Amino acid sequence: MPLPIIDPAQYDAQLAAKVARFKADFAPYALPEPNVLASAPSHYRLRAEFRVWHHRDDQGREDLDYAMFDPDNPKLPILMADYPVACAAICELMPRLKTAVLAQEILHKRFYAVEFLATLAGDLLVTMIYHKKLDADWEAAARALAEQLGVGILGRSRGQKLILDRDWVQEELEVDGQLLRYRQLEGGFTQPNGGVNRQMLAWARHQAGEVAATRPAGDGNDLLELYCGNGNFTVALAPLFDRVLATEMAKTSVHAAQHNLADNGITNTALVRLASEEVSAALAGRESFQRLKDIDLASYRFSTLFVDPPRSGLDPATLELAAGFEHILYISCNPQTLLANVGALHASHEIVAAAAFDQFPYTHHLECGLLLKRR
Repeated sequence: MPLPIIDPAQYDAQLAAKVARFKADFAPYALPEPNVLASAPSHYRLRAEFRVWHHRDDQGREDLDYAMFDPDNPKLPILMADYPVACAAICELMPRLKTAVLAQEILHKRFYAVEFLATLAGDLLVTMIYHKKLDADWEAAARALAEQLGVGILGRSRGQKLILDRDWVQEELEVDGQLLRYRQLEGGFTQPNGGVNRQMLAWARHQAGEVAATRPAGDGNDLLELYCGNGNFTVALAPLFDRVLATEMAKTSVHAAQHNLADNGITNTALVRLASEEVSAALAGRESFQRLKDIDLASYRFSTLFVDPPRSGLDPATLELAAGFEHILYISCNPQTLLANVGALHASHEIVAAAAFDQFPYTHHLECGLLLKRR
C-alpha cells in the first residue's frame, strides 16, 4: 500500500466511505446503525518511526533528514521536514532533535533510525537506533541531549538496548469522569491514536454497563478478557464487573498490565499468561495448566467475553468458547476477519450494538466494535 496522502479537507468523505463499506459488508447480519467515532484530521498519531537519511546540503555540509519509503518504490526515500499525522509534540521535537544531533558527530555518526513515542499526558520518549556499538561517550552525549530537549532517550543497536532513564512513557486518559493511568513500554503495543482510543474505551464501558444493567441480582457478572495487552481495556472495564479474568501471552505486555492494574487500584482482576486457545481448553476441561493453579475457574460466573484479537481474528477453539457466552464484546482491527467470525457465531448470537473507530485516517483501515448477544 502506498504512503497515504494527508488532506484534512478530504477526511470526512474518506471516513464516510469506510463506514459505508463497513455497513454494507455487515448488512447480512442486521448490523445496527453504528456509532461513528472520528479522529482528529491531523496530529493524531502518538507513535512515529523514521529512517534517518544522511546526505549533503547545497553547501556540501553533512545533513540528515527523516525519511519514509513508499512500498511501490522502496529504494526512493521520501524526505520529511514534518509529519502532519504525528501529534504536535512529536512534530515540534523533530527539527530540534535534528539540529541537536547534527551538532555532535558522536550522535549523528551511523545514526540509522528513530522512533518517537508520545502520550496525551505530555510524556515523550525517543529511541535512537544505530549501526554501531553504543559506548560510554555516546551515553554521556545522549544524556546531555535528553536534558537539552526535555525528553526521554533510549539507544539501540544490534544486540544492545541502552536505557538512560526509563523505557516507558506515562499516559493519563479521562474516561467517563475517571482518570485512567497507563505505563506504555517502548517496543510494546499501544493504541497509536490516543483520541480515538479514549472514545473506544468510553464506548466499551457503555456497552459493559448495558450488560450489567440486564443481569438479575445475584446472577453473577464476571468478565473474561482475551488478548488484554497492557491492560488498556482491562483498567477501564474492570470496575463494571464483579471479577475479571484477563489473559495475555507477551511477557512485556503482562508486566505492563500488572503495573497498570495496581496503579489504578484494580483489585478484582486476575491476570494469567495464557494463549486464547489454552484458555479455551482449560474452560472446557480438556487441559490443565500450572499457570492456573491459583485460579478457581469453576467459581467464575461469566456474563461477558471481551476480545481485541490480532488481525487474524479468533481461532476456531476461541470461536467455540465464545459461542457459550451470553455477551461478546468484540473490538477488531480487521473488519474482514471480524465478518468471518460474526458469520461463524451468527447461529448463536445477534449484533445488538456497533461502532466504527477511525484509528488510521487516510488509509483503508477501520477499527470496529460489536456487542453480540446470545439468541
